[in-house]
Amino acid sequence: MRRVPARGSLAVVTDHAAPRRRQDPRRRQPLEWARGRSYSWAAPLLLLAGITAVDLTTTERFRIISWIVLVPGIAAAICGVWVTAVYAVLAALDYAVVDSLWPHEYQAGLPNFILVTFAGLLAVLACVVRAGGERRMLHMRDIAETTRRTVLRPLPPGWAGLDHAEVYLAADTVARVGGDFYDIQPGPHGTRVLVGDVQGKGLGAVEAAAALLGTFREAGYHEKDLATVAGRLETRMLRHRGLTVALGRDDGDRFATAVLLGFRPGEPDAVEMVNFGHEPPLAVRPTGVRALPPGDGLPLGMGELVTEPGPPPTRTIALAADETLLVTTDGVTEARNADGEFYPLTEEASRAATADPALLVAHVRDGVLRHTRGRLSDDTTIFAIRRTTAP
Repeated sequence: MRRVPARGSLAVVTDHAAPRRRQDPRRRQPLEWARGRSYSWAAPLLLLAGITAVDLTTTERFRIISWIVLVPGIAAAICGVWVTAVYAVLAALDYAVVDSLWPHEYQAGLPNFILVTFAGLLAVLACVVRAGGERRMLHMRDIAETTRRTVLRPLPPGWAGLDHAEVYLAADTVARVGGDFYDIQPGPHGTRVLVGDVQGKGLGAVEAAAALLGTFREAGYHEKDLATVAGRLETRMLRHRGLTVALGRDDGDRFATAVLLGFRPGEPDAVEMVNFGHEPPLAVRPTGVRALPPGDGLPLGMGELVTEPGPPPTRTIALAADETLLVTTDGVTEARNADGEFYPLTEEASRAATADPALLVAHVRDGVLRHTRGRLSDDTTIFAIRRTTAP
């Protein structure tokens, strides 16, 4: 997979970059960085020097050495525990030295020294509490990252003969993964691709997505016919719903829309598609865009409502060598701007004037973020694939 560089927004942009080394908040708080180093300690130092200089250069009517009590407090907010402790000691020593330089009648005296010392101790304790909260936050982030990489596993570049790029935008600025899912599964019967969106949010949607992806990874490899893979997905969704209901959870009506694609070996100019109530993919080429036929099947988990049981029909669609399939979830098609206008996906894909998956995904992603001003109302997945010349 070619990673698409992320731009800042209110949405959380997820890619498959290698996880960063977890930093111990007791040692440093990365507030300001330059050339890979943190300079958060500079702010309390400047404040300490400024208060000392002003107190020494003004008259006795403007004694501000007691303001040095702010120094350990600022350090507690942006520095580590040991740095805060150092500033607490420096503040007390600096107060004692500067105050002793004044005549006795102008000295701030012992009460203010006790105030500065006590404030330093409180600042160290506050920094310890803050550092503990940050450690817990980092631990929870690690858990969320592990969950994300389990559900949305990293895909290597050119995986299974497909040039692909994908971006996941979480509407929740805290959550790292939601109900959107995608995967590519090569096998002896060709390469299968699954992109979908579980109805609802929260852990229930993540569990359903994980269940569907697990079934897809097995069935997509072993089953010869794409229709059989589709049937296995429908059965898995029903089984998952039955389990959650038995556990007493309100997931009995959960469903998922999805697009299941099959690239058969020896057929470079065609793709098989089963559409479970999802928006049809777009076939994008540098000269234009065409929409694939809309799916007439019901979402996964609702197959029991049809009179004739079975998955939706499998369509075989011609696909030119310079066409890229663009599959998005409803976070793109239902994205609205301040005036309530939907994001024009087809027009924006035409303006991209490229069939390169990475460039196409980046163009759509940036367009959605501009259209919504970064305020996404739903999780969003943008997935683009095309065949490569290599098998």
